Amino acid sequence: MNGTKILKQILQMVMPPHLSSTLVSMDSMLCQLYQILHKMSKKLSYNSSLIAPLLHNDEEKAIASHPSAKNTVSFFRTCLNGLNTIAGVGILSVPYALATGGWLSLALLFSIAAAAFYTGLLIKRCMDKNSNIRTYPDIGELAFGKTGRLIVSVSMYTELYLVSIGFLILEGDNLSNMFPIGEVQIAGLAISGKQFFVIMVALIILPTVWLDNLSLLSYLSASGVFASAVIILSITWTATVDGVGFHHKGSTLVNWNGLPTAVSLYAFCYCAHPVFPTLYNSMTNKHQFSNVLLVCFIITTVGYASMAVIGYLMFGDEVESQITLNLPLDKVSSKLAIYTTLVNPISKFALMATPITNALKDLLPRTHKNRLTSILVSTVLVMSTTIVALAVPFFGSLMSLVGAFLSVTASILLPCLCYLKISGTYRKFGGETVAIIMIIMAAIVMAISGTYVSLMEIVQHL
Repeated sequence: MNGTKILKQILQMVMPPHLSSTLVSMDSMLCQLYQILHKMSKKLSYNSSLIAPLLHNDEEKAIASHPSAKNTVSFFRTCLNGLNTIAGVGILSVPYALATGGWLSLALLFSIAAAAFYTGLLIKRCMDKNSNIRTYPDIGELAFGKTGRLIVSVSMYTELYLVSIGFLILEGDNLSNMFPIGEVQIAGLAISGKQFFVIMVALIILPTVWLDNLSLLSYLSASGVFASAVIILSITWTATVDGVGFHHKGSTLVNWNGLPTAVSLYAFCYCAHPVFPTLYNSMTNKHQFSNVLLVCFIITTVGYASMAVIGYLMFGDEVESQITLNLPLDKVSSKLAIYTTLVNPISKFALMATPITNALKDLLPRTHKNRLTSILVSTVLVMSTTIVALAVPFFGSLMSLVGAFLSVTASILLPCLCYLKISGTYRKFGGETVAIIMIIMAAIVMAISGTYVSLMEIVQHL
């Protein structure tokens, strides 16, 4: 099926027919891009810490090598995997999101969580339709052929790349806050303290991306739930016991200008949908997957909402894009929260970057596939993320861009569109079809407005 027909089918499901009549042929471009990304998409689901951080290395290999093999991951273990997948650095930014959007924006957090939970169920239904589906790009290909796989792959790899950049920015922000230093001279070049820390962290991380066996880092990075719990409890202790208190009631009920940013940051908290096919396939009893999603979304949403309210009450409109930047540095509880924040991204960076480096290495000629070129590709990737982190050191704006453009696409838009196509629901006008189309329309508005505002914020800060 060519690109024009696919795009027309998508538009016909959500838009009036006359708006899709101006589409032009994109076949040649899509075919070229597809050849590059086809191999990349198949590796993502088994090499990234986003996929199944608590799966043993041999379990990951079994899933990848034997799609039809019986899987034996329990309900509890799958819940833990799901929680570790959803719980992430987004918890640091939800107080800022609440301050930006106002108290009523909490309703949007719950709405996005509900929509993300529902689209997770749609992914399950898509997989129930075809037992050969193993990865998220497989769903895209089943729905829209090679173009669908291409779109899903691009969104997934771009998200991994930008989140890796966000890790470096986060490290630089918090280290420069803890250890403020002036300009540093390196090879005759003057750089700021924050830039120095970004480069230092990149050098620390670099050897980890050279590793062939990331099983140890997988277990370190599987601490998403634990790290989030430590951060929430430490910051709560800072407020209630160490004297910071809840002195800011929050003067803003709703800030219309800040809603796009708030919604984008909320959406970033629920960007785990590419993981769900692997979690689903790993379960002993796949019929329980809906309950797994329910447990994971309830627990993580309670955690995000709690952190948002606690942080906003502590620091009000002055809360930073990372709440750790507001914490007093002379308190043990604050240091615990900051150190937890610093360790987690360092352990996760290699696991985020490995799917990209593996896919890039697959594009090399067979004669050039050796240890040296592997190290070179990994090094170039780390260098590129470092350069972008130095050039665009705006954590809040970058994560807002990821949430608006990529998380909304991968977690809301694509599951809805793929389900409509795979199930054939778009041919019938019923309550479910109306609900899905409404979700799609809302997601498009979120994506466009959030992306525009995020890009404008980045440009203004440059």
